Amino acid sequence: MIPSTDELLEFALDAVWQAGRLTLGYFQTAVSVTKKKDNTPVTIADREAEALLRRLISTRYPSHGIMGEEQGIRSTKPDARYQWVIDPIDGTKSFVAGVPIYATLLALLDGDKAILGIIHLPALNDTIYATQGGGCYWNGRRAHVSDTARLKDAVVLSSSINYGRFSLKKRAAWKRILNATYIQRTWGDAYGYALVATGRADIMLDPEMDFWDTAPLQVIMEEAGGTLTDWNGSATIHEPDAIGTNGALLDAVIKLINNE
Repeated sequence: MIPSTDELLEFALDAVWQAGRLTLGYFQTAVSVTKKKDNTPVTIADREAEALLRRLISTRYPSHGIMGEEQGIRSTKPDARYQWVIDPIDGTKSFVAGVPIYATLLALLDGDKAILGIIHLPALNDTIYATQGGGCYWNGRRAHVSDTARLKDAVVLSSSINYGRFSLKKRAAWKRILNATYIQRTWGDAYGYALVATGRADIMLDPEMDFWDTAPLQVIMEEAGGTLTDWNGSATIHEPDAIGTNGALLDAVIKLINNE
């Protein structure tokens, strides 16, 4: 029997809340940090939160596959129709610094398309979530992107200002976007996309992303009336970079990237 969207969402919201509560037990406690092979930080909170989500999912939906950042992105059941994608702490650098804009991310894929996405910000007590065709919500009330129509009025965000290590095209594009927009901030990682989805910012750019980062974002952005694309403007969660916009500004951003 295929579970209803309402059932899946109710389960997922409870699961990320439990995982978020677990991370709060380690937040601002000087938790020890180790570095992974890619030099990114990881803590016991990351590992325990993912383990908890895996247990909850496998108990409730044993036929579903599970992928996650800390225990391996390869699915536990690669042939399953439904695949859950977990990022237990998106923004671990913020987490270990005691900055409250980290998130627990959860997505449910039907084939290669996310049909459910959640950004849960435990330290802010904020949750942004969406289901395909069901709208986007912010703490239970309908969420929508901004109506900003001009780049010169736009608030643009990014997870980092360190564009120097990326391609010349991305470095040059970033400078053009900075010069063309009104306000620029590094309120990054999933928090930046949450701000765009709820109309508090207009553009979010990431020159480098992982699949567990992007998995929940497209359904959230699109159900809020915006877009989630790669840097070529294609709507996808399967490319190693991402742009979130309010929709009205997407074409202008892509033109700046291509220097048109």
